Amino acid sequence: MQSVDSLNKPASVIAPAWGLVIRLALRFGVGVGVVCGLWMLGLQLTGNNAFGPKQMLAQLLVPLAVIGSQWLLRRKSAPGRPGLGRTMAVGGLTALLAALISAASVVGLANGVGETALARHRAEALEIVQMQHAETPKAKRNAPLEKQQLEKVANLTVSDMAVGNFSLVLLFGLLLAFPGGIYFRE
Repeated sequence: MQSVDSLNKPASVIAPAWGLVIRLALRFGVGVGVVCGLWMLGLQLTGNNAFGPKQMLAQLLVPLAVIGSQWLLRRKSAPGRPGLGRTMAVGGLTALLAALISAASVVGLANGVGETALARHRAEALEIVQMQHAETPKAKRNAPLEKQQLEKVANLTVSDMAVGNFSLVLLFGLLLAFPGGIYFRE
């Protein structure tokens, strides 16, 4: 006797659909995560700050990969419908895998380039924070908070950069995963 899930569908019908979700998430998530890592490596090799704001250009590809994986799931599920759960799952897994690989790339690149590149990044980040503080009206300034921000930037570690990269990539990916999942569910 075949096992039945909570929606009363045979397990043999459910398993291939979830296998497709995992395959698409692996294909798109790993692909865009590697692109993010290669972009950072390219920035470093061309003399740019690989840990600075320019890395965001590759991170903006993550929402496109999420939407692409959801669209392909819908297309491969035809004439049936993938449903909201599967489209959200493929989008979320794609974003999660991309974020993990991108953060791992930050750690690997930081360990490979050494302390001089990290010190340069800290100096650039410190300059950006100081310019933001200078543009803040004096009435709205908070001296203890500004001091805390400057200390945080001065003591920036590789793990801080990796966590920041992971959070940003995951946020970018999930930003379009929800509307894409709703749109591509049918």
